[in-house]
Amino acid sequence: MLSQAEKDNFKQQLAAFFNGRTNYDKESDFHPRLANRLLEIFQLHNGQKILDVATGTGLVAIPAAKIVAPEGKVIGVDISTGMLSQAQQKIDAEGLQNIELIEADADKLNFSNNSFDAILCSSAIVWFTDIPGVLRLWHRFLKKGGVVVFSTFSDTSFTTYALIKKIAQKYGIFISDVKEPLGSPAKCHKMLQEAGFVDIEVKIEQFGAYLNRSHVAQAWKENWKTPGGNPVLQMELQKLKQFEAEYMAEVEVLATDQGIWNDITTFFVLARK
Repeated sequence: MLSQAEKDNFKQQLAAFFNGRTNYDKESDFHPRLANRLLEIFQLHNGQKILDVATGTGLVAIPAAKIVAPEGKVIGVDISTGMLSQAQQKIDAEGLQNIELIEADADKLNFSNNSFDAILCSSAIVWFTDIPGVLRLWHRFLKKGGVVVFSTFSDTSFTTYALIKKIAQKYGIFISDVKEPLGSPAKCHKMLQEAGFVDIEVKIEQFGAYLNRSHVAQAWKENWKTPGGNPVLQMELQKLKQFEAEYMAEVEVLATDQGIWNDITTFFVLARK
């Protein structure tokens, strides 16, 4: 359990991390694919009022606003001013009038009870420091019969990061994994039930792909850039080099003619108030 000071520090790092991703939409097609699939799974309709939490650059909010227009409205909230700035530029370019963006901490949202027909969150719930509390808030904000829809990842997802966690334990280092609270369908069901939701459904889909060796080497560097830091970086240089050698050796064990499989088992979770 993180202290309040640790949570606040993490959130500052999280905002800074996403503020620095100035080319987010073009980094890869991964997040757009997740956003599009979420909207395919739960089909919105005209007139609905939607809350999009961790809206980022508006990958969900903007198409949602077009669907619910002209009577409906979308409110997008995010902790990152940089993400919201990118979203606003796209909204202005589209000339959309039914989206409102708010800079806010997902743990501390303050909307009226029974305000929304649906609450959406694409691939970002894993970053929240109080997921049970957030789900309780969402339950309160939804109208009776309203739906929450979010995507998250399995405990086994992101193979390279899982390897780093595994090897770190040999050195007495235990890396917290933001996927853990919702890392299985059973965990998703349990947490949503405890928040008061019913009619819970978890759709399991695979977004993984094969990586080549250059991608795997790059993953070694990229894994240190995530918010919250990584205690492995505090190791002595010699031990860190040994750690990297073990990581690459483990990767070789997983290698096939197609490359190294990077599992991204994704859960699309729907539940009703």
